[in-house]
Amino acid sequence: MVDRERVTARQRAILTTIIESYIETGEPVGSHTIARLQAVEGAGMSSATIRNEMAALADAGLLEQPHTSAGRIPTAQAFRLYVEELIGGVNPRIDAARLSAQSRLQIDSSFAGLAGTHAVLERTSHVLATLSSGVGVAIAAVADGDLLEHVHFSRLAAQRVLAVVVTRSGLVRDRVLALDRDLSLSELETAANFLNENFRGWSVERVRAELARLVERERNEYQRLLNSVQQLWAKALPASEIFPETVYVEGVANLIGSQADSEQLREMLAALEAKQRLVELLNAYIDARQESVRVIFDLDQQAPEMSGLVLIAAPARMGGEARGTLAVLGPKRMHYENTLNAVSYISQVFDRVLHAPE
Repeated sequence: MVDRERVTARQRAILTTIIESYIETGEPVGSHTIARLQAVEGAGMSSATIRNEMAALADAGLLEQPHTSAGRIPTAQAFRLYVEELIGGVNPRIDAARLSAQSRLQIDSSFAGLAGTHAVLERTSHVLATLSSGVGVAIAAVADGDLLEHVHFSRLAAQRVLAVVVTRSGLVRDRVLALDRDLSLSELETAANFLNENFRGWSVERVRAELARLVERERNEYQRLLNSVQQLWAKALPASEIFPETVYVEGVANLIGSQADSEQLREMLAALEAKQRLVELLNAYIDARQESVRVIFDLDQQAPEMSGLVLIAAPARMGGEARGTLAVLGPKRMHYENTLNAVSYISQVFDRVLHAPE
């Protein structure tokens, strides 16, 4: 681990110059390049001074020298430090208001005329992929506050049932349930009728709470029905999960040039193709209650096939509630400031886009 307190202000300035030059060119950065770039900014350090500071940064694990090149490239720890400075440094640069006027216009124009959460999220994945040159991801999620419209159960086999839950927002969630005991067609129909007649228009969480209360209260023949209903509902919509309705992914081709290892590339593409892996990653790292954009570097801890990639994500809100997640998955060498501000901007205007006047 890097002792950030021991990295001086001058070293941070040099490191920032190296990282931003490397992001732009993809080439190792030498002391002469830094001296030239900093002279333009008025810093005016000599090449010898810069070389000494680069050696110190390399000793701190922030720079590495590829092959026999005279230049250096930033390490993963350097990128992490750079992002920390962007977000919470002396002069933070991450704010939706700092997004360029051109990018804001591009985003606003892309969403013009769209209606509905899913249309907006689908377009979001496209916009993020275009702005970041990474993979744009948008996930619509079932909110606990969504209201039940209809539920249906179909018997597939012994102790296996297909549950279909439709909500007022138009979300349709189907799930194959593995039950503790077998239920007949008649029992499944009775359970569905009970839910539809008594709980239509209720929130998912309220249905869960009321079923638990009824099961606790009843001690008669009604109990058997309630036990069946509660088991079906608990497995169809578990309290511990937020189910994605749809996952939108665009821009996978943007990553092909950034992944040198062909086997890792195949694994990463397979994970993106399955999409469920993205949902697991986002659920592992992104809290629906968070207000700001988040950057995650250690994706390989959850998904080894994502090694070398960075996830930038934020909740998408509507009416003050998280209705999904939007994210960019890209290589460590990406334009962090632009991407972070774009994700932040889209997450903040999500509500406005959905409620724009006709």
